[in-house]
Amino acid sequence: MRVTVHLPGLLRADAGGAAHVPVEVSDGTQLGGVLDELTTLHPGLDRRIRDEQGQLRRYVNVFVNGDECRAIGGLDAKVPEDADVRLLPSVAGG
Repeated sequence: MRVTVHLPGLLRADAGGAAHVPVEVSDGTQLGGVLDELTTLHPGLDRRIRDEQGQLRRYVNVFVNGDECRAIGGLDAKVPEDADVRLLPSVAGG
């Protein structure tokens, strides 16, 4: 099954400039599996998305079909076929 991961400008350099990355995963895959496959394709993204324990960095928000992943199970959230996964690092400023 295919999932499309959408990357903001801040992360595109680590994905060869791609704004959208199609990821092939098995049926019933959880978000953690999608991120595993994404970071296999583009290893530089892993350190930007997950911490040393493999958890999402606190300043990275991930949405699965518009739902913030932490509200639907975090890395264990089910990802349906043809889902849109959006990675959005928090932006701070003042």
